[in-house]
Amino acid sequence: MTTTHFDYLIVGGGMVADSAARGIREIDADGTIGILSDDVDEPYTRPALSKKLWTDDDFTWEKVPLGTADDTRADIRLRTRATAIRPDAHEADAEGETFSYGKLLIATGGAPVALPLDDRSHGERALTFRTAEDYRRLRALADDVDRIAVVGGGYIGSELAAALVQNGVDTVLVHTGSVLGDAVFPAALAERFEKLFREAGVEIVAGSKVSGGEVDADGARLELENGDEVRADAVVSGLGIKVATELAEDAGLRVDDGVHVDAQLRTSADDVYAAGDVASYPDRLLGRRRVEHVDNANEQGTAAGRNLAGAAEPYTHTPYYYSAVFGIRYEAVGTLDSSLETVEDWIDGEHGVVYYLDEGRVVGVLLWNVEDARDAAREVLAAADTLTRDDLVGRIR
Repeated sequence: MTTTHFDYLIVGGGMVADSAARGIREIDADGTIGILSDDVDEPYTRPALSKKLWTDDDFTWEKVPLGTADDTRADIRLRTRATAIRPDAHEADAEGETFSYGKLLIATGGAPVALPLDDRSHGERALTFRTAEDYRRLRALADDVDRIAVVGGGYIGSELAAALVQNGVDTVLVHTGSVLGDAVFPAALAERFEKLFREAGVEIVAGSKVSGGEVDADGARLELENGDEVRADAVVSGLGIKVATELAEDAGLRVDDGVHVDAQLRTSADDVYAAGDVASYPDRLLGRRRVEHVDNANEQGTAAGRNLAGAAEPYTHTPYYYSAVFGIRYEAVGTLDSSLETVEDWIDGEHGVVYYLDEGRVVGVLLWNVEDARDAAREVLAAADTLTRDDLVGRIR
C-alpha cells in the first residue's frame, strides 16, 4: 500500500467535514487536510435536498455545494470508504491506500434504514433518501411517474411527501402513528399538522408498518403488517439512519449510542475526535445526547476542527432542528416527545410555543411559526430547575 500523510484527516464527507475543515483553518492556515468521503459529491447543504430545492424556484442546484475544497484547500477523496482506523499507529485505510495523520476526526454519520422489499428494480423504483444522488434520482422519478409512496412519518418523510405533492405527484404517505406527527406534537397540534397534508392532496395511510413487498420496473407493492397493501409507481423511505460506528468499534473506541466523546469532542483514543450524527457528547443543558441535525453538524464540526488544530475548547452549543412544510416552520430545542407533559402557549391560531416537561422540568421547547426565539428557548432549558408551569406561559414571544 502507498501511504499519504495529512496533518488532519477527516473520515466522512458531509457537512461536518466542511465545517471541520473551516474550523481547522480558523486556527491553522497551512496544515494539510484530507477528507475521505464515500459520497459521489463534495460536501453540500443537506437540508435543501428535502426543502428548498423542491419549493423555491430561486434556490438552484448551484447553491447546494459548499465549496469546501476551494475555501479550505482540503484534499477530498470521493468514492473512498475508510475500512480501518489504527489509533496507536495514527493510520487509516481506504481503497487500498493507507493514510497517516496527526489528528483524526470521525464524521461518518449514518446509513439510511432501508425497507424490507424485494427490489427487482435495482434501486430505480425503490429509494432511501440521504444523499444528493438520492435527490437527483427522486427528482427524476417525480418527473417520470404518476404516483410515489413515501414511508416514514418523521421530519424527512413528511418533508418529502410535502415536496412531492407540491410538484404535482400523486403522493401516499405511509407511517406507523395514528396521526401524522403524534409522536412529537400534542394531539390537537398533530391533527392540525396532518390536515395540512390531507388538504394538499396527500393520501395518508396510518397505523401500520411496511413488513414486505416487491418493486420492479412496473412499480411498487408494499405489504403492511395489518394485511393491507399500498401500490405506487415508486417508493422512497425516510426512516432515519443506522449510525455508522463500525470503524470506531473495530478500532477499540468507546461506543455507546454513538462514538463517546468528551466536552472537547475527544474520543477514548489519543488524537481521535468525533462529531455530528455519530457523536455522543455531553450537552451542557441537556446531558449526554446524540443529535442528527444540521445545526449540530455545523456547530460541532467547527468546534471539532478548531480542537483538532489545538484550540482545546469545550463544545457548549445546544443545537436546534427545524422543518418547513406548506408554509409553516417549526423549530425545536431539546426533547420533543408527546408522551411527556406539555404546556401550550399559543400567541394566536398560527403562532405558539409548546414546552415539554419531564417530572415537572422543561426538557424541550417547540417553536411553531415563532421566529428568532431559539436563544430564548435555550434560556428556558438553562433555567429549567427554577421554573414552574406558571412561569412558562408568556415567557417566549
